[in-house]
Amino acid sequence: MEEKYIASIDLGSSKFGLCVARVTGDDVQIVYYKETPSEGIRASLIANPMKASQKLKEAVQEAERELMIQILQVVVGMPRSEVAQVTASARIDRSRPDDYITAEEVATLKSIALETYPLDNPEKQIIYGAVAQSFSIDDEIQLVEEEVVGTLSSSLEGNFKVFLGNRTATTALDKIFNQLGISIAKKYFLPEVVARTVLTEEERSSGVALVDVGAGVTSLAIYHGGIMRYYASIPFGGKVITGDIRTECSISEDLAEKIKKRFGACMPGKLATLSEKVLQIRVTEPYKEVPVRYISEIIDCRCREIVEAVLYYIQESGLQNSLRSGIVLTGGGAELTNLVPLVKEMSGYEVRRGTTRYSLFSAPVGSRAYSAAATSAIGMVLSAKEDSLPDCVTLPEKAPEVPEEEMMEVEVTDETRNTISDEELETGETGKLLPDEDFGEAVKKEKPKTQKVKMPKRPGILSIAWTKIRSSALDFYDDENKEE
Repeated sequence: MEEKYIASIDLGSSKFGLCVARVTGDDVQIVYYKETPSEGIRASLIANPMKASQKLKEAVQEAERELMIQILQVVVGMPRSEVAQVTASARIDRSRPDDYITAEEVATLKSIALETYPLDNPEKQIIYGAVAQSFSIDDEIQLVEEEVVGTLSSSLEGNFKVFLGNRTATTALDKIFNQLGISIAKKYFLPEVVARTVLTEEERSSGVALVDVGAGVTSLAIYHGGIMRYYASIPFGGKVITGDIRTECSISEDLAEKIKKRFGACMPGKLATLSEKVLQIRVTEPYKEVPVRYISEIIDCRCREIVEAVLYYIQESGLQNSLRSGIVLTGGGAELTNLVPLVKEMSGYEVRRGTTRYSLFSAPVGSRAYSAAATSAIGMVLSAKEDSLPDCVTLPEKAPEVPEEEMMEVEVTDETRNTISDEELETGETGKLLPDEDFGEAVKKEKPKTQKVKMPKRPGILSIAWTKIRSSALDFYDDENKEE
């Protein structure tokens, strides 16, 4: 079965999330996911491409060193703010009405709708994507895509929700990756990508509001009947909360962010004994003392403002009575303590925190890939798999060098080599073959029953290259011993 690797980058206002996955058929294994502080991004828009490029280059190089690969192309998300939604329609008269309507015809209809939609300002606007809302044929109307494919009709008409974004923002994306020497395999409209990763089919069908609380922007995507019906964005999120703590406590932004992540919570009345704690912050002498309850009160005020804005847009959508599955919170801001009960109290809906669904992929135990903050990066990988995008990385032909102090020596025998291989896959450890000469040549000369292998001491030096090189070497070892 063909094996390939997909790399995705989530360009957030507070962090870059870089993910690399091994894809074999329907199996997706996350081999790398790491978040690094971002620069040059404001409200999900690229405000300073040069700063963003420099910081992103560091993140990419770190991933390449750890995995011992070269990233050639990536999938990225388009900005979630300054997005307008409009409606468009298209119609085709079919030359062969006695033939079934195909998925290709539906795709053609969507392309016609996008190509013929008149942009008010083509120099500043660009179409991020479109979502089919309904289709009509000779005898029926208001059909969804799954229902219209396979029907008979002399005509086909479709209604679409088209999302328009800022052309400058996508131009800046291209500029950044051109400087890095990395091509963009595809740009995704993130609300659809995240929904595919976080929501269940039942939620999308019965009606749900997906609220993605990012650092610079909070977005709302409403689903009903399995289709995204409405989208809106609010130009502030978790970073504003950090700014409030920084201002009120007169501390640095970095320290304010750490305090928010460690002690931050909404609803100060529900903190129990935690509200009695007092933080001693070493900024001046004597220490600055800040009660945890006071920090919670600061956070609670801003969170209520964000929730009120979300509820306003839910009302504006006209779908407030169709949310049978309530609200799902995701994104890094959704990890804030007590945010779920706060939204539930203010909205009256059922509310849950949405993370990437475990059934869709595998990752090392304890990986941040399972967190709410990783939904965009993981979602893009899963979407790229469905879109059959090509391999995103290259592997070295020969095993790369690992410093001697990082290595330990083990033996691979007929009885143990498969066990060791399994452990490597589970722990993320990789191997360096001994002697220094090519492993296959050593087998041809000596045909040993026991082969010494050096392996990294630190789990976490996960090498895609080593996994592939060592696997082929052990296969050769197997064949040679069978011939004996």
